[in-house]
Amino acid sequence: MPPSSLVLMATTTSISSATNNAGVSRRHLISDSIRRPLDEPNPCRHSMDFKIDTSRKKATGSCTGWLMTSVASWGDTREDAFDQCLVELGLGDSRLIRMEGAMLPVGFEPTQPEDLAMGSLVECHVAESYTHDGGTASAGVAWAQCVTPEGDECAIVATISSDGSYEETELLLKRTLKQKLASRDLEVVEHQIAVDEVTAADEHHGCAIAALIMPDTLNMQSGPVGRVRGGLTRSADGFNPGQGTNRQAPRKNSGDFSFQL
Repeated sequence: MPPSSLVLMATTTSISSATNNAGVSRRHLISDSIRRPLDEPNPCRHSMDFKIDTSRKKATGSCTGWLMTSVASWGDTREDAFDQCLVELGLGDSRLIRMEGAMLPVGFEPTQPEDLAMGSLVECHVAESYTHDGGTASAGVAWAQCVTPEGDECAIVATISSDGSYEETELLLKRTLKQKLASRDLEVVEHQIAVDEVTAADEHHGCAIAALIMPDTLNMQSGPVGRVRGGLTRSADGFNPGQGTNRQAPRKNSGDFSFQL
């Protein structure tokens, strides 16, 4: 009888004995089952495979979104100024779901603004800033498509609100985006930044809003997700020069990106 058959028979006998004897350790079964040369095939063809998938995962999906900014200088109240901004953004007839967290759904792709149906449910990452009686306020939002150290594609978002100028807020937004990338050890591939500034009229309220609008993501997590990652570092080296702009800003690749403060 071939040696591999003997090993299989010995293992089967040990398992049968242990089944009838509750005092037998399961560790004994494991040690008996591996007593065979390493170059012989495993006789237990239906053994479980515990290999870890380390191949690159390309982002797939149909999650689209766009950046927009708006300002209102003549609000009778903060709420009035905010509502005027929503109408200018094209969200006046929509129901908004405000999202928290930096990570965007897997497969995020930027697109041009679209008309939204009345009563539609829309996911938004919103930055809003208020001022009054001649004061200044600014708001900004940015997304970045990235690659993890394992080569997986993903995207993140950053928002910022301030009572400073457009230029000051843009620097704050870049710093915020840099910190989010560093926390997750991500390398930026492409990005877009939108910042806007408002000066309130005398004796009126002003509001500035910057938003990443994603109308197709509220599918109760039925879409694809990425791998579970761990052991992240704080490194954020390797960013390249570039500029951000307000309103519907042009997309930029990694060669245009800068976090110089």
